[in-house]
Amino acid sequence: MNGTMPMRLTRRKLLAAAAASPVLAASLPGGAFAVAPALPLADPRAVGFDPARLKALSDDLQALVDKGQLAGVTTLAARKGKVVHFETRGLADVETGAPARPDTIWRIASMTKPVAGVAMMQLWEKGLWKLEDPVERHIPEFAGLKVKGPDGSLVPQASPMTMAQLMSHTGGFDVSAGYANAGLRSGDLKEMIRRLAALPLAAQPGTDWRYGPSVDIQGHVVERLSGERLDAYLDRHVFSPLKMVDTGLHVPAAKAPRVARIHTYRDGRIVAGPAQAIPVTPPVFLSGSGGLFSTAADYFRFSQALLNEGALEGARILKPETVRLMRRSVLAPGVKVDLYGPSQSGMGFGLDFAVVQDPAAAGTPQGRDTFYWGGAFGTWFWIDPTNDIVFVGMIQNLNGSIPGAGSPPVRELSIRRLYAALGA
Repeated sequence: MNGTMPMRLTRRKLLAAAAASPVLAASLPGGAFAVAPALPLADPRAVGFDPARLKALSDDLQALVDKGQLAGVTTLAARKGKVVHFETRGLADVETGAPARPDTIWRIASMTKPVAGVAMMQLWEKGLWKLEDPVERHIPEFAGLKVKGPDGSLVPQASPMTMAQLMSHTGGFDVSAGYANAGLRSGDLKEMIRRLAALPLAAQPGTDWRYGPSVDIQGHVVERLSGERLDAYLDRHVFSPLKMVDTGLHVPAAKAPRVARIHTYRDGRIVAGPAQAIPVTPPVFLSGSGGLFSTAADYFRFSQALLNEGALEGARILKPETVRLMRRSVLAPGVKVDLYGPSQSGMGFGLDFAVVQDPAAAGTPQGRDTFYWGGAFGTWFWIDPTNDIVFVGMIQNLNGSIPGAGSPPVRELSIRRLYAALGA
């Protein structure tokens, strides 16, 4: 069966699978599945949401599936620690007809970055590094890195790259595309550092925001300071305490069938993308920038812990003041976040999170100090401490995070619909 099968057929397959599966047996109107037992739904009215207006989010997402604009999607919203919306609809694989499920595992790509940031800050709490430290203190290979000027000449750093700059994409490294031929991921993290040390910086530290290898570099710092491999560190210090049972830098073979396929678009409709290998054993290159697989429920637990200022169900992964520090912008005056072109007004960048500093200027109903990020395949989340909200969304599309690249604007849609239902 190919990726262009009629969506009405995939819908029948979806409902049939729901009826046959004990995990999915309790389906909701519109083909959405009931929540997993560990995350029972609360009455939206109990935490300030209008159920009828919240349903508009469900209807919009179902329409995107029905029109063939999304294969499958999972969304989860919580307020005051209570889950009020957890729905899965559509397919994990349009080629096989496998349904998306509440426990579908997704490639979360750059949503890995905040997790690596938490690991970094755990080591910061232990006094192993400081925000103002020169990066070369912890990565001696970077001592004396030159900066490539506009004319191609190499000049010294005007001031040493700091750890705060490394954690906010302003360390001077180029965007990822600038290293396309550098083989940064051809070996382990130590090999990446060796290759970067042989290249000049693309900008003076602190002067420009460039989305590149900064968090993979942080993964190396975690390994160096902790004495553990990055995957082992994350398992022991983040995933196990938070009971994130389906999150990791590889997927055990028994769980591999639960991984969603990556999709793309042909003539405006969703089709199966090129097959991608699922790492069932730990990879050589452990990417703190984008290597994690996870579920919506697991990432909710991570996000809720941060909304709770570092703790969940008795497990503390960070101190409250550390979480508050992470969501405070550290960009120098005049430096703007510009991920997809024009600078994003009202936005700042903290320690591995973007931060809403001025909601009016940013044109968002999210509260001030909302911190968030997303992944290359379209996954997204935000944490709003002003309104006590967590939201997690999962899709799996090539270029899923790039505006105008095919994927519908589910991030904007979810923000608009959720806040329209709040306090209505």
